Amino acid sequence: MNKDTDGGLQPGRDPDDIDAAQAALNRMRDAAAARGEIRRKAPPRPGSTQKPARSAGTRGFGQFHGTGRDPLGLGKVVGRLVAERGWSSPVAVGSVMAQWPALVGPEISAHCTPESFTDTTLHVRCDSTAWATQLRLLSLSLLEKFRVELGDGVVTSIQVLGPAAPSWRKGARTVNGRGPRDTYG
Repeated sequence: MNKDTDGGLQPGRDPDDIDAAQAALNRMRDAAAARGEIRRKAPPRPGSTQKPARSAGTRGFGQFHGTGRDPLGLGKVVGRLVAERGWSSPVAVGSVMAQWPALVGPEISAHCTPESFTDTTLHVRCDSTAWATQLRLLSLSLLEKFRVELGDGVVTSIQVLGPAAPSWRKGARTVNGRGPRDTYG
């Protein structure tokens, strides 16, 4: 390799004519040669015009699959990231919120919605006190379904919240008393 024509750094050369990528490649090649890692290509067979034979079972980029150089799909990359970072529990929590109608059914999901998740407790808000009572009765079967669908220990308890009544407090000062006479649900 002639260092005068390779685009690398040479003394007395104009800095505008320097190819940074070529210079970096030359430095890496020199470092590899210093370590004894010289790359040798197999000489071509005399009179042969065919491509070198590939090993069985490889196609295109598949030969790099074991080295980690093969481009991966987004699902595999995200799955690997979740596993490496230990995010499986938060992802499962997000799936409870996102898949709520599929997990509990259309009838329950029409009247009860998950609000938040604290540690392993799911907080669910119901639109009436009757549905809150119904969900408390169904909580054991729902916990079992969550265990089967999402894994052990993701949801260990369900805190059922009744309907949210509007606040009648306006301003910083209030008067003690009975307040509004409606039960809201």
